[in-house]
Amino acid sequence: MNTIPRSKGRPEALAEKVYQALKQDIFEFRLMPGDRFSENEIADRLEVSRTPVRQALFWLEREGYVEVWFRSGWQVKPFDFEYFEELYDFRTVLECEAVRRLCALPAPQCSDMLTALKSFWIDAPPLADGKAVSAQDEAFHMALVAAAGNQEMARIHAELTEKIRIIRRLDFTRDDRMEATYREHAQILRAIFQQQTEEAQRILTDHIAVSKAEVRKITLHMLQQARLQPIE
Repeated sequence: MNTIPRSKGRPEALAEKVYQALKQDIFEFRLMPGDRFSENEIADRLEVSRTPVRQALFWLEREGYVEVWFRSGWQVKPFDFEYFEELYDFRTVLECEAVRRLCALPAPQCSDMLTALKSFWIDAPPLADGKAVSAQDEAFHMALVAAAGNQEMARIHAELTEKIRIIRRLDFTRDDRMEATYREHAQILRAIFQQQTEEAQRILTDHIAVSKAEVRKITLHMLQQARLQPIE
């Protein structure tokens, strides 16, 4: 875990840096689901006082990443599989609506809006790095929702995307899943470009359903293996 550069700015700014550092530790499996720790341990490792650490932890608690154990410190929340499955269901609803709106646009306008996605997922050679593909996968789905034009829908979808990030990264530790992602993203885009609403929604729904199914296959061993992979 990296230290936080000392700053003379507002206390809230330091708490924000601690918050981002801890969230990244959770996403990168440096803090594992079920791990317990104290405010003093975090403060010592980040070389800050307990005040910004406590504030950052309360923010993370409110977002559902950690929970407090009174008189015994904090814990990274263990995986709640039903919770993640509900998030995937909600994600499907939002993205299918986004696809419907995109397919309803004039074809040239829709094509222009999704040019960058076509360049990456159809035209360019595939990447081999799972972490990079995972990040691009997030960007693909967020771009579809953002392109639909509803800012509030895009905001909610972005928050949802962050909550399932830890699951999605595990989904990209396998080559077959990365290959499937490229293939299915290309199929979704082609269906949208051809204004085939039902076909695009079907492919998208199946694509998300496979990721959702992977949630139930996650084991502590898989998490430990992900943690041991080198983090750049």
